[in-house]
Amino acid sequence: MTEHRYRAIADQLECEIERLAPGTKLDSEHELMKRFGVGRAAARGAVQELERRLRVRRVQGAGTFVAERIDYVISRDRRPSWHRTVREAGAVPRSVILERSLAPLPADCADRLEVPHGTPAHHMVRLSYINDVVAGLGFEWISHDAVPDLAEGMRVEESLDEVLRQMGHVRSVRSWCRTASDIPPADVQEKLQLVSAVPVWVVESVNRDADTGTPLTYSKAWMRGDAVRVVMEIGSPDEPRPLTTDIENDTKEVSTP
Repeated sequence: MTEHRYRAIADQLECEIERLAPGTKLDSEHELMKRFGVGRAAARGAVQELERRLRVRRVQGAGTFVAERIDYVISRDRRPSWHRTVREAGAVPRSVILERSLAPLPADCADRLEVPHGTPAHHMVRLSYINDVVAGLGFEWISHDAVPDLAEGMRVEESLDEVLRQMGHVRSVRSWCRTASDIPPADVQEKLQLVSAVPVWVVESVNRDADTGTPLTYSKAWMRGDAVRVVMEIGSPDEPRPLTTDIENDTKEVSTP
């Protein structure tokens, strides 16, 4: 009965959310208890159900707010830039550097950048915002050779892609990308201000110089699901399709009896 009740409350609240602006504060659990005549378990279950549906964002100590999601499009035709992608979605991007150093590349990161293990590279940890709301946490390794004075550039320009273009004189393009949904580790949950352990987007990328093919950056980003919807665009619907596929070529003819 409790499960049916909290889902019914969540359904009603979801209809009301459609008419509210992003960032609007919703009723507290206590207010929901009074309004719907239910206990704390049902009120809390309704809020958690809305959170699972990515319709609300809970903020520890502040309350529950209408979530705002943008499409974060990853495509071979788009520059691999957080700031540019967010702006193209009609929102305002911002990023803050939490850690920055010149350090030896770990083995897995060195393999991605195709250099010997332990090669010195720039390392950054950045917290990203959309419309001044925390949306993502990124761990980045950047080739030192590509832009030796990266720290100086990042003091005046938040976009790494722009710094690479202006100071490194390279055009960064995405050459490899892997996207998944996963529960982030505790330290990432804390930085993303997640109230509970919920799945988030995990996007790994290797970007190369468009002219030489040299690897420039390797990154792993954790993005809140209530802030972005990751959209992968591969190819174009206008591109001609091959007449046969590997599956078709491997198909054996079967005769009917």
